[in-house]
Order: sequence, then structure tokens, then C-alpha cells
Amino acid sequence: MTASAFTVGLGRRKSAVARVRLRPGAGGFLVNGKPVDDFFCTLQSRRRVRQALEVTGTSETFDVSVNVKGGGPTGQADAVVLGIARALKRLHPGHDDVLRANGLLTRDSRMKERKKYGRRGARRGFQFSKR
Repeated sequence: MTASAFTVGLGRRKSAVARVRLRPGAGGFLVNGKPVDDFFCTLQSRRRVRQALEVTGTSETFDVSVNVKGGGPTGQADAVVLGIARALKRLHPGHDDVLRANGLLTRDSRMKERKKYGRRGARRGFQFSKR
């Protein structure tokens, strides 16, 4: 593997899409050009995003660069996790069992339900008034 070579992983969650690049390095982590702690505000999101690297013990061996679009903070964090896990699996197929055991390779396919006509939301109807 050359110094400029990188591995790509794609992660999705709700309407968020994350394109992840793993490159051999010292453990840098950028999301949309910002440090990960500046991009993700909550402690829960920060921990969740690093989970795949910590489980496999590779947090200090790769530089992570992520481009994420769409969705909200939670969906974006989960999309980044899936993207990192897929990139790690592509690099080291032996990590598959560890990543799968921690639920990091499973795509969460739940999506927002569409709004139906004649209703106020997906399921909620309008308030009934007898008079």
C-alpha cells in the first residue's frame, strides 16, 4: 500500500450519506473538514463515531476523512459509523467478526414514513370536532 492510497467506505442512515476515507496515519479524524469534536456536539455522537476504530484497535493507525451530507446529527453519526466499519472490513477482512458482533456492519434501514393525504402527518389525523 502506498502512502497516498486510501480505502473508501459508504455509510447511510435515514437520509444521511457518509463517504469515508481511511488512510494510514497517526489517528487524525476530520468530518467535512472540521475536527470530529467540533462537528459532532454531543458526547454520545463522538463516542459512537469512534466505536468501530476502538473495537478493532486501529484508532491510532489510520487517518479518517469523512464527507457527510443530509439528515440530522444522529443520522449522520450512524452513517459515519457504518462507513468506517465497511472501510475497515475492506482493509482487514479478519475484523468482520468483531465489527458484526458489535452491530457496526448492520445498516439501519428505518426511514421516515411518508405523509398521507387527508392526515396531518404520517399517521396523525386532524383533531375531531363534533360542533
